[in-house]
Amino acid sequence: MMVRVRFAPSPTGYLHVGGARTALYNWLFARKNNGVFILRIEDTDRTRYVPGSVEDIQESLKWLGLHWDEGPYFQSERIEIYREHAEMLLQKGHAYRCFCSEERLQTLREEQIKKGLKPGYDRKCRYLTPEESEKMVKEGRPYVIRLKTPLDREIVFEDYLRGTIKVQGSELEDIVLLKSDGYPTYHLANVVDDHLMGITHVMRADEWIPSTPYHVFMYEAFGWTPPVFAHLPVILAPDGKGKLSKRHGATSVLEFRKMGVLPEALVNFLALLGWSPGGNREIISLEEMIELFDLKKVGKRGSVFDFNKLYWMNSYYIRQKTEEELFELSKPFFVEKGFEIDKIDPTLLKNLIKLYKERIKTLSELPDSLRFAFTDDIEYEEEGVKKYLSNPEIKVYLLKFCEILNNLEEFSKENIETALRSFANKENFEPRTIIHPIRIMLTGKTIGPGLFELMEALGKDISIRKIKKGIERLF
Repeated sequence: MMVRVRFAPSPTGYLHVGGARTALYNWLFARKNNGVFILRIEDTDRTRYVPGSVEDIQESLKWLGLHWDEGPYFQSERIEIYREHAEMLLQKGHAYRCFCSEERLQTLREEQIKKGLKPGYDRKCRYLTPEESEKMVKEGRPYVIRLKTPLDREIVFEDYLRGTIKVQGSELEDIVLLKSDGYPTYHLANVVDDHLMGITHVMRADEWIPSTPYHVFMYEAFGWTPPVFAHLPVILAPDGKGKLSKRHGATSVLEFRKMGVLPEALVNFLALLGWSPGGNREIISLEEMIELFDLKKVGKRGSVFDFNKLYWMNSYYIRQKTEEELFELSKPFFVEKGFEIDKIDPTLLKNLIKLYKERIKTLSELPDSLRFAFTDDIEYEEEGVKKYLSNPEIKVYLLKFCEILNNLEEFSKENIETALRSFANKENFEPRTIIHPIRIMLTGKTIGPGLFELMEALGKDISIRKIKKGIERLF
């Protein structure tokens, strides 16, 4: 039997990282088993539809490298199929028409709450005779179709991760399957599509465990074999208290892209939120994941979303990139920060990226980190200026050193360092006397990459110009 899995998001907003992890586990399971990964958009609830969310879902999956084999299928284009199946359950006696008005249901809920009872439908229409039900239909009374859940027995199903789960039928509600406007609810459309699409394994968030007894009974009512269910653990907030939400920071896939997180870093991070490849491995490629993925090794407990760990992982993947790759990947971030990227010397930018890629956690940090190189109007760290530029003799040393730099035939880090140390020895001062001031004049900061490597990357003209500009502004 060929493995067929699906990722079935609702277009009610942008793709959350929790949904992305569900998609990833389904995708990995399909690839591991030479199966099929299907994308299905569950868009029957038009009141919750958010324009642009379908496009966001597809773009997010593509960016992560999770390409689907079939779809996307849209449930809104399959409404008649669900109506036919709701009618089938009616005919089999596993569903019934409910004519209760919204007003009655609201009054019922209020009364139940007042009495301290659990709110829910009281099954009034369950006991209508077929003749009474048909009569109301002929009268034009609006109705929904409800599932007639079994009240006198248990519903039992196996969860791949959690073992046997049992629920008393009497504890369940008679849920709505088809609304009065003819549109199906999630429960009906989900079960019908999973069967018709030949889904063999359903991997979804553990918040759907309470719904699964309804789905299992529906499979039974239709006379179908249910798929294997595996309910995945929740992704927890950084403090471990409750689900990850927007109040904790970025939560959508494309938000992380906008922040400069690489797709391979986010995939690596999400894969390890609940699954372990064995050992203490932290870095693992998508190809290795396919080889090692084992659904049995997915845990049951929630995993904490540690932003710092994600950024650490991202910094690792940034360091693995060549400066040419980072140059292309970082262009949008430079443009967003107001850089005229077409007017920037690509060689200069690549040389600087090579130096600074060791010092950043996200691509979005690059423009601000490198802004100093493309303007003379930089801010100098006040504390650094006080600490390193208080001696007026430094101005004389720096002017002389600029002349020495100008006469260097090859402006390499080795030649620059040799020249500076020879000059310091000749003038009888410690090299650091001008090393720190030069760094401040070049970058505005006291900390950064090696000074001589930085000067080589900037080149002779820019280095000398920025030192002279610093002398002009600081003395």
